[in-house]
Amino acid sequence: MKHLIFLVNIMLLMTVTSWGTPEQTVLPIPLDSYTQAEESLRQSIQLEELPIMDVLKLRIQEEPFNLIASILFFCAIIHSFLCSKIHSLAHKHEHSLSKKDAAGSSFRITLLRFLGEIEAVFGIWVLPLFILITVRFSFSDAVNYIESRNYTEPMFVVVIMSIAASRPIICFARIILERLASLGKSSPSAWWISILIITPLLGSFITEPAAMTIACLLLGSQFYSLKPSVSLKYATLALLFVNVSVGGTLTTFAAPPVLMVSNTWNWTTVFMLQEFGWKASIGIGIATLFYYFIFRKQFTVLARQAAAMNDSHERIMLPVAWWVILVHVLFLAWTVFNGHHPVLFIGGYLFFLAFMSMTKKYQSANNLRGPILVGFFLAGLVIHGGLQAWWIEPILHSLGNVPLFAGATVLTAFNDNAAITYLASQVPSFAENKELQIAVVAGAVTGGGLTFIANAPNPAGQSILKGFFNNELSSLYLLLGAIIPTLIMALCFLFL
Repeated sequence: MKHLIFLVNIMLLMTVTSWGTPEQTVLPIPLDSYTQAEESLRQSIQLEELPIMDVLKLRIQEEPFNLIASILFFCAIIHSFLCSKIHSLAHKHEHSLSKKDAAGSSFRITLLRFLGEIEAVFGIWVLPLFILITVRFSFSDAVNYIESRNYTEPMFVVVIMSIAASRPIICFARIILERLASLGKSSPSAWWISILIITPLLGSFITEPAAMTIACLLLGSQFYSLKPSVSLKYATLALLFVNVSVGGTLTTFAAPPVLMVSNTWNWTTVFMLQEFGWKASIGIGIATLFYYFIFRKQFTVLARQAAAMNDSHERIMLPVAWWVILVHVLFLAWTVFNGHHPVLFIGGYLFFLAFMSMTKKYQSANNLRGPILVGFFLAGLVIHGGLQAWWIEPILHSLGNVPLFAGATVLTAFNDNAAITYLASQVPSFAENKELQIAVVAGAVTGGGLTFIANAPNPAGQSILKGFFNNELSSLYLLLGAIIPTLIMALCFLFL
C-alpha cells in the first residue's frame, strides 16, 4: 500500500506542477461552437427554444467524445459510491486467506484497497480518459488538455490543510471553542454544537478547506473518540459538510462556488451578507439544533462515557507558546490572501516548513499523506469536470428561478459546486439577472454536503475522519444523513 500511495503522490506532483503556458487544445469543445448548428435546427422546427434533449443529442452528434467523457465521469461517481464495498471486500478477502496463500494474493488485496480509496477514484479514471483522448485525437492533444486545466485549487487545499492541521492552529481554535463549550459545561454536546456552528462560519474568513480541517480534527478528539453510534457519526459528518458549504457565503473569497462568480457578477461582501450570509447562519443554527434534538438521548450517554474515560486529550492540550501561534496564524493568513497565486502560497509554505523545523517542540508530525491525496482527488475532479460543460450549461440555461435552485442543488451532488457556478457565469442570460445568479449560487452551496465530491473541502474532511469509520465511509449513508440539513438550508434560502 505504501508503494501505491507513493505512486499517487508522484502522479499528483507531476500533474499539478505544469507552470508553463499550454498549447492550444482541442478539448474542451468551446460551447459557442455548437451555436450555428443549434440555431439551424431551431429554425427548421420553428421553435423559440430547443428542447433540452435535442440540444444534448445535437452536441453529441457534433462531437461524440462528449458522451464518452461523461460516461467515464459517471463511472467515477459510481465508483466513489462503491468504495466502502470494495474496501470491505479487500478486508474480507484478507481474512479468508490461509498463510500459504497470503503471499500470492497480497497484490490483489493491495489493489482492492487502492481501488477502495475514495481519494484515488478520479485520478484512477483519468487514466482511461487520457487513453481515449489519445485514441480519438492524439497523444499531444491528451497532454495539452491535462496541462490546460487550472490546478490552483488542489494545490491550495494541500497547503491550507497542512497549515490548518498544525498543532498551534488547532490549539488556537480549541482555546476559542473551549470558551463556548464551557457554557454547556464542556460536555460532548456542547463541543459538538460549538464546532458545527462556529467553525463553518469561521470558514468565511479562513476559507472553507481550513475550516473543514480544524472542525474535523476537533470533532475527532472531542466527539468521534467517544465512539458514537453509526447513525450519529454519519449525521455529524453530513451536517458538517452542509454547514461548511453554506458557511463560507459571508464573504466573496472563502467558498469556491462564490469565488468563481464574484468578480464576473460584481458581487461584494456586503451583497453576500445581505443575500446569503444571514440566511446561511440561521440555517446552520436550525439544522444543528434539529440534529441535536434528534440525538439528544445519545448525547446523554456520550456525556457519561466522557466522564468515565476522563480523557485529557494530551496531544492537543500540549502547551504552545503564544508567539508560535501568532506566526502560524500569519502563515495561514498569507496563504488565504494569496490563494490565487500558487508561486506565493507555495513559497510561503516552504518557509512554514522551515519554521516548523525550528520550533519542533511546539509541533506535531507534519503528515502530508492526507493533504496530498485530497489534492490528487481534486486534480482528478478538475480534469473530468472540464469535459462536462456540454450538458451542464444547457440544463442551467433552460431553468427558471426555483427550478434552477433545485437543479443546481442536484447537479452539485454529481460535480464540484464551483464548476456549476462557473458554468452559470458563462451563460449570457445570467449576466444581468440577479435572481438567476442568486438562485444558482444558493443551490450550489446548499447541495455541497450531499456527496464527497460536491464541495472541494469534503474530501479533506473524509480523509481526516475516515479512521473513525474503519476506513469504510459510505457515500450512501452520507447522502441520507445530508438530506435533512440540505432541505433546511433550501427552505432558508428560498423563503427567508
